[in-house]
Amino acid sequence: MRMMTRLEEARSLDPVSDRLQAAVQAVARPRLLRDLLHGTWLGHSLHPVLVQLPVGSFVSAAVLDLLPGRRRAATTLIAVGTAAVAPAVAAGLLDWSQLTRDRRRVGLVHAGANAVATGLYAASLFARLRGRTARGKALGFAGLSVAGLGAYLGGHLSYALSAGVNQAAPEIARIPQEWTPVGSLASLPDGSPAVRTVADVSVLVYRRGDRVSALIERCGHETGPLGKGEVTGSGADACVVCPWHGSVFRLADGAVVHGPAASDQPVLRARVRDGMVELCRP
Repeated sequence: MRMMTRLEEARSLDPVSDRLQAAVQAVARPRLLRDLLHGTWLGHSLHPVLVQLPVGSFVSAAVLDLLPGRRRAATTLIAVGTAAVAPAVAAGLLDWSQLTRDRRRVGLVHAGANAVATGLYAASLFARLRGRTARGKALGFAGLSVAGLGAYLGGHLSYALSAGVNQAAPEIARIPQEWTPVGSLASLPDGSPAVRTVADVSVLVYRRGDRVSALIERCGHETGPLGKGEVTGSGADACVVCPWHGSVFRLADGAVVHGPAASDQPVLRARVRDGMVELCRP
């Protein structure tokens, strides 16, 4: 863990990280492409899904390499896994480009380890196709070892540094289970969101006539202040745009419309009773 802390604080990686980030964002300008790779359409990050194919292929190939008479099957799996790396890398790099610097430092080494592992597997495939099975197996096991390091760093990013998770979701647990008043209906602007506080949690409240919806105000992607975001559209289709990274959420139900956020913004239960707006935990 001390090594991970030192890696998170390794500012010497920032020049490379910043240049790569700029390059990734320059290439992935079309919104449709960004939404596709972020996994906005899927409901969570696409990168972990795409990783399953190369990881599964490489691990399966390693098992077959330990068994007699499985050379052709192992070679096929190495070929499939190597080819499947490209889309996983594309999605991972785009997610990485939206992270804070400390997490990008870890992610840069994570990507570097996986690049080395992919190179070893490509060399393994080349050796196998030339009939050098023993060398191919050795390179394959070396690739799996380096990929294991990359997987450890990826796990650290997700579980220790909360990269790629909905960072607004834990706020729901702080909302009271009992109905809590946040003000009168008349005090809320019609057709425009307002920020209110429930048990020290910032909440975005949106009124449409007599209807009220409420979202956790901090963006689930990187905790940007949605209360300071631009509102687009109107009525049931009105959306708020996160001022930090541009994620777009529908105010009526918290649905994510555009990334980099890949999951919906957490919503609260809302009702109007005796002219007062009340909220509670879902």
